[in-house]
Amino acid sequence: MNWRLASRFAVVISALLVGVLVFVITHAGATPTLQGTDLGGVSAPNFSLTDQFGNQISLAQFRGHPVVLTFLYTHCPDTCPLIADKLRLTLTTLAGEAENVGVLAVSTDPQGDTQSAAYQFSQTHHLLNQWHFLIGTASQLQPVWAAYHIYASAPTPTATGSVVGHSVAIYVLDKQGKERVFLAEDFAPNTLADDLRTLLNE
Repeated sequence: MNWRLASRFAVVISALLVGVLVFVITHAGATPTLQGTDLGGVSAPNFSLTDQFGNQISLAQFRGHPVVLTFLYTHCPDTCPLIADKLRLTLTTLAGEAENVGVLAVSTDPQGDTQSAAYQFSQTHHLLNQWHFLIGTASQLQPVWAAYHIYASAPTPTATGSVVGHSVAIYVLDKQGKERVFLAEDFAPNTLADDLRTLLNE
């Protein structure tokens, strides 16, 4: 190899090494980007309620798994059924990875959301064994609502039953039980599935 070729070879190698070094510095310690409103990674308040099977379920028991936390009621005529269906689509998109994700729906209607109603709602939306629909008395649920900044009104009678005004929220928590992002009711199942995959790989 003559000196000109050797010199050119050395320049090429140097450029490649610089490129690799820049890549490592740029990506070292980088936090994966999640879609949604950043919640800053604060610790999610723990709680314990009863699910559709009558089992006592706490948020803390899902440590080590990403969690989707939302707030619904079983007799909701519009938004809640749509969210439930989109959560089911999210889990379908995750396929085998779904078993490593916790999905919790906390009741916003302590009067109407009986265990039987929670079971039926879960079954109707094909989520019976895929999530926990958590119910309780008003005194049990109100501290959970307050901890997650959820408004829930008393039921208002209508011609077809009763309606509960409540905040719509989808919290996405990481494996350490920290609040990572917030999604609104118009979230796309693929978006939530992507966020959960990211958290599963952290």
